[in-house]
Amino acid sequence: MPKKMIKRFLPDHQKIKEQKALSMFGTLLHDANLWHLNRKSASGAFGIGLFFAFWPVPFQMWLAAAVAIPLRVNLPLSVATVWITNPFTMPPIFYGAYMVGVAILGETPSKFEFQLSWEWLIQSAETIGPAFLVGCGVCAVFFGLVGYFGLDLLWRVSVKKAWKKRQDRQKK
Repeated sequence: MPKKMIKRFLPDHQKIKEQKALSMFGTLLHDANLWHLNRKSASGAFGIGLFFAFWPVPFQMWLAAAVAIPLRVNLPLSVATVWITNPFTMPPIFYGAYMVGVAILGETPSKFEFQLSWEWLIQSAETIGPAFLVGCGVCAVFFGLVGYFGLDLLWRVSVKKAWKKRQDRQKK
């Protein structure tokens, strides 16, 4: 079940190989393991994607690809999972990460109002920045591990269920 569901959402690997943004990886993209979908490659890719989704940087997909390639996990799934944080989900996810950082550092939450300016960004880096970065780091590790082990467990349960169903059909 997970394999069929995941394959429906993944783009064609030939289209991905042709992307100019990924040309910096050169012939490394020709490794068949990067495009194969099995329990190990899917779980690893999902964990990597979730890990980098919580990094507050603009090039998360490149980072996910750069780690997926040497670990030989599914590249499209790794890059696609990063998009859990998108322009619509970033505010609540990053606010949650900030609150996690506040709790870990034992601080009181600062009231802030987002402004699209360099001045606000610089001032925020000094005031809410440490709690935000600690929260992002903790959330990245936590959700990366939960994603890895969660998908691995879901895959195993699905395979066992399919085997049991096959055995029950053979008995009849």
